[in-house]
Amino acid sequence: MTLNILFFTVTIKKRKMSAEEAVHEQMVNEIHEKNKDRQFSLYRPF
Repeated sequence: MTLNILFFTVTIKKRKMSAEEAVHEQMVNEIHEKNKDRQFSLYRPF
């Protein structure tokens, strides 16, 4: 009789962003918010 056991260790580290990555992430979020607002304005009857 054989017993096979498999163990995994997962380590999660917080990623440090550079200044350029932070600015890029902010721009992406702003564009995403603008697109969501545009979509809501098209489908929301007033």
